[in-house]
Amino acid sequence: MNEETEPKKRKLIEYANGPSLEEINSSVDVPKGKGFWKTLFVYSGPGALVAVGYMDPGNWSTSITGGQNFEYLLMSVILISSLVAMLLQYMAAKLGIVTQMDLAQAIRARTSKALGIVLWIMTEFAIMATDIAEVIGAAIALFLLFHIPLIIDVFITVFDVLLLLLLTKIGFRKIEAIVVCLILVIILVFGYQVALSNPNWGGVIKGIVPTKETFASSPTVGGMTPLTGALGIIGATVMPHNLYLHSAISQTRKIDHNDKKQVAMSVKFTAWDSNIQLTFAFFVNALLLIMGVAVFKSGAVKDPSFFGLFQALSDTKTMSNGVLQSVAKTGILSTLFAVALLASGQNSTITGTLTGQVIMEGFVHMRMPLWLRRLVTRLISVIPVLICVSLTSGKSAIDEHVALNDLMNNSQVFLAFALPFSMLPLLLMTDSKAEMGQQFKNGFLIKMFGWISVVGLTYLNMLGLPAQIEGFFGSNPTKAQIALADHIAYGLIVIVLALLVWTIVEMYQGNKRVKEIKSQNSAKISESES
Repeated sequence: MNEETEPKKRKLIEYANGPSLEEINSSVDVPKGKGFWKTLFVYSGPGALVAVGYMDPGNWSTSITGGQNFEYLLMSVILISSLVAMLLQYMAAKLGIVTQMDLAQAIRARTSKALGIVLWIMTEFAIMATDIAEVIGAAIALFLLFHIPLIIDVFITVFDVLLLLLLTKIGFRKIEAIVVCLILVIILVFGYQVALSNPNWGGVIKGIVPTKETFASSPTVGGMTPLTGALGIIGATVMPHNLYLHSAISQTRKIDHNDKKQVAMSVKFTAWDSNIQLTFAFFVNALLLIMGVAVFKSGAVKDPSFFGLFQALSDTKTMSNGVLQSVAKTGILSTLFAVALLASGQNSTITGTLTGQVIMEGFVHMRMPLWLRRLVTRLISVIPVLICVSLTSGKSAIDEHVALNDLMNNSQVFLAFALPFSMLPLLLMTDSKAEMGQQFKNGFLIKMFGWISVVGLTYLNMLGLPAQIEGFFGSNPTKAQIALADHIAYGLIVIVLALLVWTIVEMYQGNKRVKEIKSQNSAKISESES
């Protein structure tokens, strides 16, 4: 075969500075002249992959425990978190479609190499934190369903890389369909359980309206205040990696970027897709909170871990009514819970791997096959879980359950670090006429609510940081440990604020460069035309 026609062999690790997720970029054709619903169907899918991050195993414990402790009080927090998510994901998708760059690429193009590496490492830690929750969720689901020893279950989760290998061969549209089906499984499971519980729907609707009690620092129930419960729900809901993911997969639809009408149509239908799927995510999280209130008797769930919830769903003593008690005897409720947990973990496997590739290519211009990327991140994430299981193997089952639950919750601290560094650049770029053009830059209301969301979420994440650091010292830290945790938290807050200032300065300078380049290009075009 001639050398010119011989296909180029790809290396395991390559330099990458092309389109975002090049293998699937512009891979889905968009037929022209179709009606609203047919066009929406073609654009439906990316929103489902994004919505998965808002209903992953990390959300379950916070929502159910919040319902157990404060009934429907925190329902408004779930609603607010979902609305903020819709706003941020709309901006992320719009950035990808209009600029043809994902968020990581756009940040890297406007900042220095040093800052790009710092932001990449920070975001990698955030992805690994969510991966730890997936490992724990999937391993526990396998243990509960098949009674395989937990340490073996942890190793089995590594082999989901084989599932990913299969999915990469069948096409992105089919991956979207699989994710939608798994989401429907989760909704049906929790919808069925809530329907049997006959909840107080008046209380649910009343809880949607926030009050001063929603973010109060008292009373303390089960070691939780309404404020810490609200912070837990917010922290588990709005995640940084989803913004990177959406800005990349929003580019999977094939459009003519020179045609502003096609770009506007793509932004419109991508927003519809995102908002519909995130509405499903809202219902899942709302159902979880309602489960905590209506499925279980008040205060019945002493162990909020996945083991404890599984056990509670098969215990007639914890059920709130006779119908649930009779169904619980059969084991259906607990089995369905484990199935939903496994489905949630597999969904997150797909999205977490795609996001990892996006940030690696965008920030450090490095690409590796998706299966290798998955294998590396999963093996790293498995290590702390294996250590945790090994250290508690000689102790009681309750100690093992608590340790795993604490590991999952404590790992989420990395999300608090990474979130501002994705939200702030996203807002700065989508607010900019130089980046987006007059037609697509954020309008006044989007800009106003965007800044309220970014400042508010950053403040709440920093406010909850001391309590998160205290969690590393166990459920009953000493005064000395609390003081040490507070000092560590305040030091980290100073570092985060300093990095934010660094990011803002470089983003501002980068935006000035973009304006100058576009101005020079416009001048050259005018000269050539004249």
